[in-house]
Amino acid sequence: MSRAPSPEPTESAAPEMGDRLSPALYITATPIGNRGDITLRGLDVLKLADRVLCEDTRVTRKLLGLYGLSRQLVAYHDHNADAMRPQVLGWLAAGMSVALVSDAGTPLISDPGFKLVRDCRAAGLAVTAVPGASALLAALAIAGQPTDRFFFLGFLAAKSAARRTQLAEVAGVRSTLVVYESPRRLAGLLADAAAMLPGREAVVCREMTKMFEETVAKSLPELAAHYAAVETPKGEVVVVIGPPTDEAMAWSSARIDAALRDALAEHSVKDAAALVASASGVAKKVLYSRAMELREADK
Repeated sequence: MSRAPSPEPTESAAPEMGDRLSPALYITATPIGNRGDITLRGLDVLKLADRVLCEDTRVTRKLLGLYGLSRQLVAYHDHNADAMRPQVLGWLAAGMSVALVSDAGTPLISDPGFKLVRDCRAAGLAVTAVPGASALLAALAIAGQPTDRFFFLGFLAAKSAARRTQLAEVAGVRSTLVVYESPRRLAGLLADAAAMLPGREAVVCREMTKMFEETVAKSLPELAAHYAAVETPKGEVVVVIGPPTDEAMAWSSARIDAALRDALAEHSVKDAAALVASASGVAKKVLYSRAMELREADK
């Protein structure tokens, strides 16, 4: 069957008009690194908006200065958002145009802002997207993992136990997983992911679009060992984890428990965990803890 031709590009339906913007909240993407990655439309919006809401006014002022722009900047972040939202809604209702930016990339992707968009919608105020750079999409594009289905986890918990619980909750999701992480917690995240998501390939994307961009693709255990051995990396980090293999999915928790019980009948806890780890690909440390639980429960 032949595919219908794609429609020709058209002018944006967003309400920009000549040398002014019509009243709306403009969700405006900014570069994630390379300054050239801002769009022409994004520059127009930042040039003409009556107010620019930003996480850190210093970061946005520096960005605007690169393009010779100067606008009235207003801080909008997690700590003041509840107090600021009524004022922003008032500006929009009075006919002003307001651009919302994050420090880097597309706003609302692990950044504050969704409550503002929701309240604008509820009040019947216009909201429009000014798309552009996104660390999430950039990492997916270069990781070499399936992109037809992906699950974005944002930033996981800082502590290992809570992080492992979060990873266990998505272990059965047949999708590529995408995680944001700080450089100082990267090694810990990879170690937990290796334990909870056995048999998976992953890619660490760091400093994307910048001078020292780095992409490292290995198995999760190899990545965990690599980043545990090197100096803490610098810059923004996105981890893309491939989907589970059929073999990994086949080892359900019930099957693992059955295999551990069989092994415990003839072996020590340590040896039983090692045997099941070899067969299933599940981390030996995880299996050891589970074997201890089963041994106590079966007494």
